[in-house]
Amino acid sequence: MDPFRTGTEALHGVAWLGEATVFPQAVGLGATWDTGLVERVGDVTGTEMRGFNAQDPAAHGLNVWAPVVDPLRDPRWGRNEEGYSEEPLLVGDMATAYTGGLRGDDDFYLKTAPSLKHFAGYNIEEKRDQLSVTVPPRALNEYVYPSFRPAIEAGNATGVMASYNLINGRPAHLTPLLNDVRSWSDADLMVVSDAFAPGNVVETQGYYDDHAESHAAMLKAGIDSYTDQGEDSSVTVGRFQDALDQGLIGEEDLDRSVRHILSVRFRLGEFDPPDRVPYSDITPDVIDSPEHRELAREAATSQMTLLRNDGALPLDAGADTDVAVVGPLADTLYEDWYSGTMPYRSTPADGIAERLGEGGSVGVSEGADRIALKADGGYVTASGDEEGGVLRVGDGEGDARSLTVFDWGEGVVTLRTDANGKVVGLGEGNRLYNDQDQPNGWFVQQLFRFEEVDGGVALKYAGYDEWNRKYIAVDGEGRLSVSADSVEDAAVFEREVLSSGAEEAVEAASDADAAVVVLGNMPFINGRETDDREEIELPPAQQELLEAVTEANPNTVLVVESSYPMAVPWAEENVPAVLWTSHAGQETGNALASVLYGDEEPQGHLPQTWYRSTGDLPDMGDYDVQHSGHTYRHYEGEALYPFGHGLSYTSFEYGEPEIDRRKVGADGTVTVKVPVTNTGDRDGEEVVQLYSRQLDSRTEQPLKQLRDFARVSVPAGGTVTAELTVDARDLGFWDVTRGEWAVEKAKHELMVGASADDIRHSVKIKVKGEKIPARDVTAQTRAADFDRYSGIALADETKVEGDTVAAKAGDWIAFDGTDLSPEPSMFTARAAAVSGGAAVEVRVGAPDGEKIGEAAIGATGGVYDYEEFTGDLGKAPGGKKNDVYLVFTGEVRLSSFSLE
Repeated sequence: MDPFRTGTEALHGVAWLGEATVFPQAVGLGATWDTGLVERVGDVTGTEMRGFNAQDPAAHGLNVWAPVVDPLRDPRWGRNEEGYSEEPLLVGDMATAYTGGLRGDDDFYLKTAPSLKHFAGYNIEEKRDQLSVTVPPRALNEYVYPSFRPAIEAGNATGVMASYNLINGRPAHLTPLLNDVRSWSDADLMVVSDAFAPGNVVETQGYYDDHAESHAAMLKAGIDSYTDQGEDSSVTVGRFQDALDQGLIGEEDLDRSVRHILSVRFRLGEFDPPDRVPYSDITPDVIDSPEHRELAREAATSQMTLLRNDGALPLDAGADTDVAVVGPLADTLYEDWYSGTMPYRSTPADGIAERLGEGGSVGVSEGADRIALKADGGYVTASGDEEGGVLRVGDGEGDARSLTVFDWGEGVVTLRTDANGKVVGLGEGNRLYNDQDQPNGWFVQQLFRFEEVDGGVALKYAGYDEWNRKYIAVDGEGRLSVSADSVEDAAVFEREVLSSGAEEAVEAASDADAAVVVLGNMPFINGRETDDREEIELPPAQQELLEAVTEANPNTVLVVESSYPMAVPWAEENVPAVLWTSHAGQETGNALASVLYGDEEPQGHLPQTWYRSTGDLPDMGDYDVQHSGHTYRHYEGEALYPFGHGLSYTSFEYGEPEIDRRKVGADGTVTVKVPVTNTGDRDGEEVVQLYSRQLDSRTEQPLKQLRDFARVSVPAGGTVTAELTVDARDLGFWDVTRGEWAVEKAKHELMVGASADDIRHSVKIKVKGEKIPARDVTAQTRAADFDRYSGIALADETKVEGDTVAAKAGDWIAFDGTDLSPEPSMFTARAAAVSGGAAVEVRVGAPDGEKIGEAAIGATGGVYDYEEFTGDLGKAPGGKKNDVYLVFTGEVRLSSFSLE
C-alpha cells in the first residue's frame, strides 16, 4: 500500500506547494455572502490540488486541512484571516459551499477530502495549547455546532481536526464531543490531530504522565490520524505499540481508526483503476489556468466592501486621471502563512495604472520614513548585492545607509534597506542581514522595536522566537548582531530622518485629482497564528499618514487592506470614502481598480462587527458570547460598522415584507418575500438579510440573529422580490433544563434589512412550540446545566467524560425558573475538593439573596474524587418560578446537586 499523506493546506487556494491560484483570504470570501462563488473557488482549489497530486502523489496528499470554521468571535484573534464570519449560519453556509467544491460533484469519489478546522472552542493564540476554554451547553449547541455541523451533514467534509486548546478542562484531542461529530454523518469520518498536538497532551498540558496512556486515550476518544514528530512516524508507532503491550488499547481500537482512514482513501480512488475515478485525468496543466485567473479576479472583486461613501466614489475615469496611490500597501501584495505562492501580482497601484492606461498617471508613495542609523564609527550600512549581506557600521553613503521604516502597530516595525530593496532579518550567527523579500517564516525574524535611551535609540529584535528577543549590538568587526541581553548593553544609535514618508505622500497627493490611501496590516505581524492582536486601531504612523493626506487632498479614499476589522472612527468622520478588502490574492489591484472606478459595483458585506475601539471589546478570554457580549448577537454598544454592512453605488428601497403565515408549528417553515427596488441610476446587487428576535422566553435570548440571506441583482429602476425562509426549529435553542433542543411557544419578530443595524421592516409571528416546564431539581441535576453564572469555569469531571463546575470563593451559578413546591428540606451536592473548608450556599432571588441552606464540602482527596455532601434547608419561598443560586465560599468542583 502506498503512503498516505494528510494535511495539505488549501485555505484560499493550494498553499506551500509552489505557484498556484491565490484567492482572497477566507474572511474575504466570507464577505462575499455568495455561496455559489465560494463553491466555485473550492472547486478550482480542489482541481489544482489534483494537479499537484499528479506531480507527486506521495508528497502532495489529497486530504486537505481546510476550511477553518471556528466562528470569528473576537477580532483580536491572531487567525481571524482564516475564518469566514462571527455568525455560525454564515460560517456553516460558506464551509458547506467551499467543501462542496473541494470534494467534487461525484456521488462516491472525492476530488479531495476536506477536514474542518479546529474542533472546538479555538479562538485564542496566547498559550493556546495550555488554555482551557469554558464552553457551556448553550454556547456549544447554539454557537459551535452550527458552524461545524452543516458541512458534515451535507457529506462535503470528510472529518474534522481537533484543536490545540483544552475545552472545559479536557484537551480537545480527548473530548467526547467527537462522538457528536460522528453522529452527524452516516459515512465514516476521519478525525485528524493538529500538527504536534498529540505530544502536547503529556508535554505541555500534563494531562497524562506518559505517551502510551495519552495516545491510548486519544485513540479511544476518536483521533484517527496523528501528525507529530515531523517525518519520523516511528515515535508515534512506538507509543501505540507500548499502549497495546500494556493492554491500554486492543487491536479493535486500532482497526476502527484504520477503517476510518481507509474509507476516505477508497473514496479518493487510490485503489481503483484510473478510468473509474472521474478526477484521475487532471494534470498539472490546470494550475494557474486562464479560467482560474478569471475566477480569482471575480472573487477579489466580490469581496470589496464599501463602508462609507460621501460621494467620492466611484472615481471618474475621465476626470480623476492623475491619482496618488499612497501608503505601505499601495504598491505591494503580501502573502499570509496559509497562502499559496502568487504566480503574478497586481498591486493597488498596478491596478489603477492599468485601468487608467496611457491617458492617466499614477504617483506612488509608501508614506514611510527613510532613516539612517548613526553609531560610533559611522552609519549602519547595507550590502547592495541582490542576495544581501550582513549589516555593518561603516562609512556607507546614499542608499547604502538608507532604511525605510514600516510601522505595523504595537511598537513593531520592519526595516527595508534601500541598497537592494530587501527586508532586514535575523540570519547566520544571530546577525542582521538584508536578504528577505518580505517578513516570513514561522518565527517572523524580521521584526524590531525602537526604544528611546539616553543619547539616541536602541534597537530590539522582536521576532516570534521569544527566547531570542535581545537587543542589537555591534561586534568588533562592526557587524550588527542580536546579542545584547539588556538595553544597557545595546548599541546606541542616532536616528536621522532622511525623508518624511508623510511629507512625500502629501506632495504626491496634494495636486492629484484623487488620493487613494492604502493602509492595513502585514499578515505575518500582529495577528497571525500564535499571536493575537492587542489593539485594533491603525498603527500610529498609518493614522498620521491618513490625516495628513486627507488634509492635503479633499478627494481622498481610504482603502483598508487587512486580515481583520480595524477601528477607524476618524476616517468615518473625516474621509469621504472608506473601502475594505482582505488580502485578496494575485488580482487584488485589478479588482480594486474596477470597483474604485465603478466598472464593478462594490458587492461585499461585512462578515463580522467592526468595533470603534479596543476599549469597546468584551473580555477576549470569555468564549461564551452570550456571557461576554461578543458579536452582533449580544453586543449592546454602537458598532463602527455593523455585521452585514456594505454599501453600493446605487440605493435600494425595501417594500413591506409578505409572509406566508403568521402562526407556525414547531416543525413548520415561514417564507418571507421582500420587494427590493433599485432607486438609483445604476444596476446593483443587494444582500437582503433576515434576522429574528424572540420576544418572550424562559431564558435570555440574542438581541437578534441572522436566519437567512439572499443576494439579488436589481436593474436600475427595477424591483426584484427576495425570498427568504426560516424553519421554526431553527428558532429554538438549547434547553439546559432538559438537555435538548427546544422550540418554545413564543412570539418572534422577523426583521429584514441591509445589515444587523439597518433594519428596514419587521413582522411578528407566533411559534406554536412547547411551554418549557419549571425546572425540576429534586433529582440530581448537572451543575454545568446552569442558566447563568459568574466567575466559574467548566472543568473535566473525569479524564474521559463529563463536565463539572470549578468554582472559587464568590463564584455562583443560577438555575432560573426552579420549582420549589413542595418546599425542599435537603440540599445534596456531589462535589470534589482538594482541601476542605468551603461550602456551597443555596440562595434564592439573587447571589446575595435569601440564604436557605448550605452544604459544607470536605476534602475528598483530589479533583476527580467526588463525594456527596448534604445540608438542611430552611424555609424556601415555594412556588414554581424561583431563581436558585448556588454560591461558593471556596474552591470546589461541583458535579451535580439536588434539592429534595
